[in-house]
Amino acid sequence: MRLWFVLPIVLTLSAAHQDAPCAACHKAQTDKYYGHVGQHGSSMARALYSVAEAEILEKNPKLAFQLGKYSYSIQRRGKESVYTVTDGKSRLDLDLKFAFGQGAAGQTYVFEHNGQLYESRVSFYKEIGRLDLTMGAPPGEPRNIVEAAGREMTPKDVTACFACHTTNSIEKGLVNFNALRAGVGCENCHGSARKHLEAFQSGNVKAAAMPKLANWSAEEQSEACGRCHRTWADIATSGPLGLHNVRFQPYRLANSKCYDSVDRRIACSGCHDVHAPLEKNIAAYDTKCTACHAATSSAKKTCPKAQSNCASCHMPRFEIPGSHHQFTDHMIRIVRKNETYPN
Repeated sequence: MRLWFVLPIVLTLSAAHQDAPCAACHKAQTDKYYGHVGQHGSSMARALYSVAEAEILEKNPKLAFQLGKYSYSIQRRGKESVYTVTDGKSRLDLDLKFAFGQGAAGQTYVFEHNGQLYESRVSFYKEIGRLDLTMGAPPGEPRNIVEAAGREMTPKDVTACFACHTTNSIEKGLVNFNALRAGVGCENCHGSARKHLEAFQSGNVKAAAMPKLANWSAEEQSEACGRCHRTWADIATSGPLGLHNVRFQPYRLANSKCYDSVDRRIACSGCHDVHAPLEKNIAAYDTKCTACHAATSSAKKTCPKAQSNCASCHMPRFEIPGSHHQFTDHMIRIVRKNETYPN
């Protein structure tokens, strides 16, 4: 079988560490990466790990799962994790290569077999603290040991996954594993740091200018963030219907009655600081809501039910079956009793 990729001997440094040159001038933003205790900062910077650096696998050195006649285990051996699948007769021992996801909800693994990359059939889920079937895994018992181990990834799958979980990995439509940086760093959103620095050092201030995303409209930000989080068009034309689209925030947000394509107050960065860990205190978002809804009247008149924790009612949380995690619905609305999930 022809190899269409070459895995690196050693994965390059994480995006957060590779962004060190940016820190020289943009300390206020990059300190949020380096200052986060024990991590690299934002969840985007931790979107992918080499298995050697995967904290979940370090803290859970022996994991197991059973699916019909197939037994699964992931065992830590130094800086490596071995993924074993057996039906009692046949057996595969595979070295995991990459860990996708920071683990706030779950973490899925990628391994190589016969020159191809595969997505592991089982993933680790934080809420239950163990392995379960990867979301989207084919239903029923696998037909053979390879199918039991995981889903073969097409070149298109590989490009799409690594484009959203790494920095500077895509060249001519394919992944360059020798150049990629684990996690999403500054350059994913702001463009080439090298060109910026060279222009600045040469005194060409105009050429050194980089896009200021905070000035983009709500729609422009949704399109940019939607490259990975899915745009409205992605889901409306070919995305999943029903509860399975709750995790695609730009699509859900655009369906909100209050969405305004040009108003930056309803843009992604209107509520979220992408340079910092996700704010999990619901009350912290109240000022974002009242920036619009209390502009001409008192907060009490704006909402007759409550004056705080707006998002807890107007952005309900839903659990996709098999995800072991509740996702915040970004379709902002008045939720009616016994209503069905609105697409």
